[in-house]
Amino acid sequence: MRRVLIVKLSSLGDVVHAMPAVQDLRGALPGVQIDWVVERAFAPLVSRCAGVGKVIACDLRRWRKSPLSAQTRGEWRTFRTELQAQAYDAVIDLQGLTKSALVSWLARTSAQGQRIGLANQTEGSGFEAPARWVADKAITLEPHVHAVDRARLLCAKALGYTVPPMLRFGLVPGSLAVAPRPLAPTNPFAPRKPVVALVHGTSRADKQWPVAHWVELGKRLNHSGFEVALAHGNAAEKATSEAIAGQLVDAWVWPTMALDALTDTMARCSGVVGVDSGLSHMAVALGLPHVQIYNFDTAWRTGPQGHTRQVSVVGSPCPEVDAVWQAWERLDTPVLCR
Repeated sequence: MRRVLIVKLSSLGDVVHAMPAVQDLRGALPGVQIDWVVERAFAPLVSRCAGVGKVIACDLRRWRKSPLSAQTRGEWRTFRTELQAQAYDAVIDLQGLTKSALVSWLARTSAQGQRIGLANQTEGSGFEAPARWVADKAITLEPHVHAVDRARLLCAKALGYTVPPMLRFGLVPGSLAVAPRPLAPTNPFAPRKPVVALVHGTSRADKQWPVAHWVELGKRLNHSGFEVALAHGNAAEKATSEAIAGQLVDAWVWPTMALDALTDTMARCSGVVGVDSGLSHMAVALGLPHVQIYNFDTAWRTGPQGHTRQVSVVGSPCPEVDAVWQAWERLDTPVLCR
């Protein structure tokens, strides 16, 4: 086994959850070349995953909006040429959808190479029949499985090794972090406070946490000696960040950043509190102290796993501020000021 192609196209959190499988592969198959096909928006993140050689970016989400346009046809030809430039001993579809099955089918395999995919749907995860039709080897998994374990188990069963006990994401930050805010001119020599990022943005309204709760949490963090940073991914989220910051004494609304710069900036934080979202999963992968907020019990599938510096809090209709704060204070975070 010399060359392996990972197919995991989207979305942000799902891409993060596939990273430990790459680290397992590196340990089980020393010297293996691992390439990865991913949506272009997430390519900067994959390029920071240790062990990934070539990142093959695609734009399937955009192409399907205008499949017959000259631009789409030209970009599709370029993508297909890049995808088929190398023959792989294993093409592993970690997504299990029609679009990922198409990419796996188009990829070129070596003489003894195989296309490997899921044989069944797991709880809370998408699955479409073409993923099984395309696979030369379809792997059956226990349905009740964490998203990270799903990818790790699929690769291990496909290539004949045991999932190692240590969980490693291999997300390595770079040097594109945004510079910290200038210190107040009234006290330019004051020591910098540790920064805690609040991740309130999510693509689903039912995963959001009330703005009033974020404000109260931010006040408690300020009172405990932390500066609060507020992330955002679009105009609406930026407006929410500004609304929260306007009610705090020490808050920093991050500028709009590319994903690689956002990763690097978050890596410098002393901790993160966030809802179930891609940025929160990035915080987990970076090994940061982290409280992840769930309004319904899906933490078993996507929340932090067995880490004293990271924990999920579940509540209905949403967790109270006290529960989140108590979870934060219980974290094993000796580097943080109390």
